[in-house]
Amino acid sequence: MEGQGYLWIKAFHIVFVAAWFAGLFYLPRIFVNLAMETNPPATSRLLLMARKLYRFTTLLAVPAIVLGAAIVVLYKIGLGSENGWFHVKALLVLITIAYHVYCGKILRRFEAGQNTQTHTYYRWFNEAPVVLLTLIVIMVVVKPF
Repeated sequence: MEGQGYLWIKAFHIVFVAAWFAGLFYLPRIFVNLAMETNPPATSRLLLMARKLYRFTTLLAVPAIVLGAAIVVLYKIGLGSENGWFHVKALLVLITIAYHVYCGKILRRFEAGQNTQTHTYYRWFNEAPVVLLTLIVIMVVVKPF
């Protein structure tokens, strides 16, 4: 079941997941700063940073998701009714993808000058990926059910 191919796929999956989450940790921090910023040149600079980071984070998410799916399809990891942990993990990954897409929507609002949220909102919003990653790691490592 778990040969060298599996270990290579798993290793690169972990690397891309870590990189994807790094972007998800930082992008909402830029939103915090954008929500507080009143200086147009600084706002332009922050928007440029956010656009580049969102694009790069998206490029990292794709192989993370594809490699995770490859592990499931090729090695049948997590399949079966006795693997409740995997079903929860898969749901958390879907929520993470939705969070990522929602970050893009927030970025477009900032670009259009239509942000309606406060910096405090984005400070709380910024905590979601930490919670998601923690729960995902617990599901994969501990397999509580």
